[in-house]
Amino acid sequence: MRMRMPVPLGRREPDPVARQQPLRIHGRNVAWLPPLVVLLAVPVVDWFTSGDFRVISWLVLVPGTAAAVCRVWTTALFAALAMLMYIVGDSSWSHQEPTGLPDFVLVTLGGILSVLVCAVRLRGQERMLHMRAVVDTTRRILLRQLPPDVGGLDHAEIYLAADSEARVGGDFYDIQPSPYGTRVVIGDVQGKGLAAVEAASVLLGTFREAAYHEAEPVTVAERLETRMVRHVRYCAHVGRDDAERFATAVLLDFPELRSERTDWGPDLTGLDALTVDVVNFGHEPPLLLSPHGVRFLPLPDGLPLGLGELAPPETRTATVRLAADETLLLVTDGVTEARDGRGVFFPLREYLTRALAAGAPALAPESLVRLVRDGVLAHTGGFLDDDTTIFAVRRASAPVRRAPSAPK
Repeated sequence: MRMRMPVPLGRREPDPVARQQPLRIHGRNVAWLPPLVVLLAVPVVDWFTSGDFRVISWLVLVPGTAAAVCRVWTTALFAALAMLMYIVGDSSWSHQEPTGLPDFVLVTLGGILSVLVCAVRLRGQERMLHMRAVVDTTRRILLRQLPPDVGGLDHAEIYLAADSEARVGGDFYDIQPSPYGTRVVIGDVQGKGLAAVEAASVLLGTFREAAYHEAEPVTVAERLETRMVRHVRYCAHVGRDDAERFATAVLLDFPELRSERTDWGPDLTGLDALTVDVVNFGHEPPLLLSPHGVRFLPLPDGLPLGLGELAPPETRTATVRLAADETLLLVTDGVTEARDGRGVFFPLREYLTRALAAGAPALAPESLVRLVRDGVLAHTGGFLDDDTTIFAVRRASAPVRRAPSAPK
């Protein structure tokens, strides 16, 4: 994952269009080189031609080439140089018949049109960069950057959007420390596009508040279900085609990892294993990896968020113990439903079992998510049909850094 470094005070960010210049060598912009080559090559070729065939009018290609890769003023400069070169070349070769005014008009009009095309290209480029910045901001808000040891947990996550241009989808995840324990959620909103992103943001906002203020994980689960139902009803009332939208999710609660209100994480001293309460909303159950193997957590079946009205209101939890050398892996269906060219699903559990048997250092969260990512991309040939989230979490291996207390 890439991080965007902040710009130091007193310095301006580089021009976004300049960052998008397509021709750079060792960091230097050489976009002027192709039109310069054309500017010099056309008179040379014209010198070696004879008879009625002349290529001096091909100088119209110079501003056209510049318009594709250069800035407006650079394109205008090459347009002027092309006209000047035409005047010199057309009248300087004694063995050539001058082409005269018509081709000069062609070169002139070509230069003017090239400058206009360049301006339109750069405006579209600026608009595209602005929209990409909006998407990146949305993604940072939706999938916020998590501290490395938040809530007493080591974690790592990789998100791969099926739409490489949009770079955001309906997958969501978060970790929320609270006075009642650390809560983790990962989920996948049904469907794609901005409507799925909106539903994911609604669920994450509810989770971040409920996970901090509610004492029981069951209550957090009920708040998520209620919020999803409210969102679907709102979309139906305003006439949107979201009446059937739902979300699968897994909610983890670590009640022993209680945080004080001035702390970002708890003290883990004396804990040999962690209690984990798990609520499953129709999602793939987490995988538990240990030095002894890989297994799915046995979880009770649950309906996806937004479909709770189809069954009696009952939220069931499963309680497991997570040892210090065990890691939980949670993925969305972008992993479990990834297919190769023959339509074969990605065998996640078997893949991890083979990797552990071969000695892969997969128990560390960062190594684990990279291992799964590489396996999925290799299995699909690098093409993803759905948004993919890979999330690994385990007990922090070192004491949690404390945030400074607020002044009294």
